[in-house]
Amino acid sequence: MGLGTVFLSELLGTGILLLLGAGVVANVLLAKSKGFDGGWLLINFGWGLGVFAGVYIAYKSGAHLNPAVTIGILTSGADEFAPGVPVGVGSTLVYFAGEMLGAFLGAVLAWLAYKPHFDETPDEGLKLAVFSTGPAIRSYTWNLVCEIIGTFVLVFVVLALGKTPTQLGPLAVAMLVVGIGASLGGPTGYAINPARDLGPRIAHALLPLSYKGTDGEAVGKKDSDWSYSWVPVVGPIIGGALAGVIASLAF
Repeated sequence: MGLGTVFLSELLGTGILLLLGAGVVANVLLAKSKGFDGGWLLINFGWGLGVFAGVYIAYKSGAHLNPAVTIGILTSGADEFAPGVPVGVGSTLVYFAGEMLGAFLGAVLAWLAYKPHFDETPDEGLKLAVFSTGPAIRSYTWNLVCEIIGTFVLVFVVLALGKTPTQLGPLAVAMLVVGIGASLGGPTGYAINPARDLGPRIAHALLPLSYKGTDGEAVGKKDSDWSYSWVPVVGPIIGGALAGVIASLAF
């Protein structure tokens, strides 16, 4: 399989993942949406079903959809990322590029779908939450630990699923993501994917989002919370790498 096919597969799969994932957050958080205040479990299931759809779309490339998964496969000692795609520097970078650009584009599409609701929502934090994660209690050390643990569970179980013929395919990964969100998502919003957080955060910084007061006048300055942005990148990278190493010993 050519690396161009890998790139397109990961771009489309990750794009669908982010469109549906950011979309469910927008549905729950943004003003006047029919799903407004639908709750945490709706968000969990929305992300899980986004993964379900994305994995099917990106079947040709092995549906990593996540640099942490790519890193986990790399550190597990595997010879191939997917059938016909050897592990190497070039292929690794192609996976990263497809995942990052797909996440960016998926977030932009979610913004387009909910544009009037973004305009009706005065809370800057709620708008940012559609694009990126943030901590319930800001403590960089413990936020990092949470992201490491959550991503470790994701990648370790994904690697285990590859060794066990459950026949559940994408459904198993989807339910795993729902479970991680329900169990470990509270402290940080469970990015568990560097592309999922960084790509949409860049989109948030670039898109023409406005912040208006009750009088309709623009107020404040758009803040993409770059001071926190390293946590949902570094944490998942560490968690994915550890999962790969331990999987190489356990499976």
